[in-house]
Amino acid sequence: QVQLVESGGGLVQAGGSLRLSCAASPRFFGTYILRWFRQAPGKERDFVAGISWTGGRPNYADSVKGRFTISTDNAKNTVYLQMNSLKPEDTAVYYCNLVVANKNYWGQGTQVTVSS
Repeated sequence: QVQLVESGGGLVQAGGSLRLSCAASPRFFGTYILRWFRQAPGKERDFVAGISWTGGRPNYADSVKGRFTISTDNAKNTVYLQMNSLKPEDTAVYYCNLVVANKNYWGQGTQVTVSS
Protein backbone atom coordinates (compact mmCIF):
# COMPACT_ATOMS: atom_id res chain seq x y z
CA GLN A 1 0.00 0.00 0.00
CA VAL A 2 1.41 3.34 -1.06
CA GLN A 3 1.75 5.94 1.66
CA LEU A 4 2.85 9.56 1.41
CA VAL A 5 3.33 11.32 4.72
CA GLU A 6 3.84 15.09 4.63
CA SER A 7 5.21 17.32 7.35
CA GLY A 8 6.72 20.75 7.83
CA GLY A 9 3.79 23.08 7.32
CA GLY A 10 2.98 25.91 9.68
CA LEU A 11 2.55 29.63 10.17
CA VAL A 12 5.27 31.99 8.97
CA GLN A 13 5.57 35.69 8.30
CA ALA A 14 5.95 37.04 4.80
CA GLY A 15 9.56 36.77 3.69
CA GLY A 16 10.16 33.72 5.83
CA SER A 17 10.98 30.13 4.92
CA LEU A 18 9.59 26.65 5.45
CA ARG A 19 10.67 23.21 4.34
CA LEU A 20 8.07 20.59 3.57
CA SER A 21 8.88 16.89 3.62
CA CYS A 22 7.09 13.95 2.05
CA ALA A 23 8.16 10.45 3.02
CA ALA A 24 7.08 7.80 0.53
CA SER A 25 6.61 4.09 1.15
CA PRO A 26 7.16 1.44 0.05
CA ARG A 27 10.40 2.03 -1.79
CA PHE A 28 9.89 2.06 -5.55
CA PHE A 29 12.28 1.17 -8.30
CA GLY A 30 12.47 2.48 -11.79
CA THR A 31 11.14 5.77 -13.01
CA TYR A 32 8.54 7.69 -11.10
CA ILE A 33 7.71 11.30 -10.49
CA LEU A 34 7.22 13.22 -7.30
CA ARG A 35 5.34 16.50 -7.31
CA TRP A 36 3.98 19.14 -4.99
CA PHE A 37 0.60 20.76 -5.50
CA ARG A 38 -1.25 23.33 -3.44
CA GLN A 39 -4.84 24.30 -2.94
CA ALA A 40 -5.99 27.59 -1.51
CA PRO A 41 -9.54 27.98 -0.11
CA GLY A 42 -12.10 28.16 -2.89
CA LYS A 43 -9.52 27.46 -5.59
CA GLU A 44 -8.40 24.50 -7.64
CA ARG A 45 -5.41 22.36 -6.78
CA ASP A 46 -2.42 23.77 -8.66
CA PHE A 47 0.94 22.31 -9.61
CA VAL A 48 3.88 23.77 -7.69
CA ALA A 49 6.99 21.70 -8.48
CA GLY A 50 7.98 18.29 -9.79
CA ILE A 51 11.01 16.05 -10.09
CA SER A 52 11.84 12.62 -11.44
CA TRP A 53 13.15 10.20 -8.82
CA THR A 54 15.91 9.15 -11.20
CA GLY A 55 17.16 12.70 -11.57
CA GLY A 56 16.83 15.27 -14.25
CA ARG A 57 15.88 18.88 -14.18
CA PRO A 58 13.04 19.78 -11.83
CA ASN A 59 10.24 21.99 -13.03
CA TYR A 60 8.31 24.71 -11.25
CA ALA A 61 5.21 26.80 -11.57
CA ASP A 62 6.05 30.32 -12.68
CA SER A 63 4.70 31.71 -9.44
CA VAL A 64 7.35 29.95 -7.34
CA LYS A 65 10.40 29.95 -9.62
CA GLY A 66 13.45 31.32 -7.88
CA ARG A 67 11.84 30.95 -4.45
CA PHE A 68 11.02 27.24 -4.08
CA THR A 69 13.33 24.27 -4.55
CA ILE A 70 12.30 20.63 -4.86
CA SER A 71 14.81 17.93 -3.97
CA THR A 72 15.01 14.28 -3.02
CA ASP A 73 16.87 12.15 -0.50
CA ASN A 74 17.06 8.71 -2.01
CA ALA A 75 18.31 7.09 1.18
CA LYS A 76 15.26 8.35 3.06
CA ASN A 77 12.84 7.93 0.16
CA THR A 78 11.78 11.50 0.82
CA VAL A 79 11.06 14.53 -1.32
CA TYR A 80 11.41 18.06 0.02
CA LEU A 81 10.08 21.45 -0.91
CA GLN A 82 12.22 24.31 0.36
CA MET A 83 10.15 27.48 0.30
CA ASN A 84 11.90 30.83 0.67
CA SER A 85 10.69 34.42 0.42
CA LEU A 86 7.19 33.29 1.22
CA LYS A 87 4.27 35.53 0.32
CA PRO A 88 0.72 35.65 1.67
CA GLU A 89 -0.48 34.29 -1.67
CA ASP A 90 1.49 31.11 -0.98
CA THR A 91 -1.01 30.28 1.77
CA ALA A 92 -2.60 26.92 0.94
CA VAL A 93 -2.73 23.25 1.78
CA TYR A 94 0.27 21.63 0.15
CA TYR A 95 -0.03 18.09 -1.18
CA CYS A 96 2.62 15.58 -2.13
CA ASN A 97 1.88 13.57 -5.27
CA LEU A 98 3.50 10.40 -6.59
CA VAL A 99 3.04 9.17 -10.13
CA VAL A 100 4.13 5.58 -10.71
CA ALA A 101 2.95 3.02 -13.25
CA ASN A 102 0.44 5.57 -14.54
CA LYS A 103 -1.22 5.85 -11.15
CA ASN A 104 -1.51 8.92 -8.95
CA TYR A 105 -1.14 8.84 -5.19
CA TRP A 106 -1.68 11.74 -2.79
CA GLY A 107 -0.61 12.64 0.70
CA GLN A 108 -2.99 14.02 3.29
CA GLY A 109 -1.79 17.60 2.87
CA THR A 110 -0.08 20.06 5.16
CA GLN A 111 -1.23 23.61 5.83
CA VAL A 112 1.06 26.53 5.06
CA THR A 113 -0.08 29.96 6.22
CA VAL A 114 1.89 33.09 5.41
CA SER A 115 0.94 36.21 7.34
CA SER A 116 1.49 39.71 5.97
